[in-house]
Amino acid sequence: MNKIATLSFALGLALSGAVLPVCAQGSTTAASSEQAKVIYHINDSAGQALAALRNMRNQLDTDPKARIVAVAHADGIEFLETDYKDADTVGPLISGLASRGVQFEVCEITMERKELTKDDFVMEAQFVPSGVVRITELQNKDGYAYIKP
Repeated sequence: MNKIATLSFALGLALSGAVLPVCAQGSTTAASSEQAKVIYHINDSAGQALAALRNMRNQLDTDPKARIVAVAHADGIEFLETDYKDADTVGPLISGLASRGVQFEVCEITMERKELTKDDFVMEAQFVPSGVVRITELQNKDGYAYIKP
């Protein structure tokens, strides 16, 4: 009885090993023909902004057709403020990424809470009523992948 179970198990492994690579190849081909759509969720400028900007740049260097939306809320909006402490570092990255099609979206709920206006932000910034709602819409309605740096 044990020999039958062992042979069945071995046969199952052999078949799964032959089938899985074929399935993986098929899914890779389908995925590569689609445009990548990605959300970068930033809610802490000090800990995430520079890493996120570099990740976006790397992604576009590898996949120039990727559609990227950076959604910032809470403390994540700071890197898009004109007086951000590291503006000299992030400014050129933001400008360069925006010229490649990256959208930078700022949560208006956070702006209001921090008593900021649209004039307090870099020209590349766009504004959405709620950052969290925007992330949800992009994921659920538009099929965007989610990245949290």
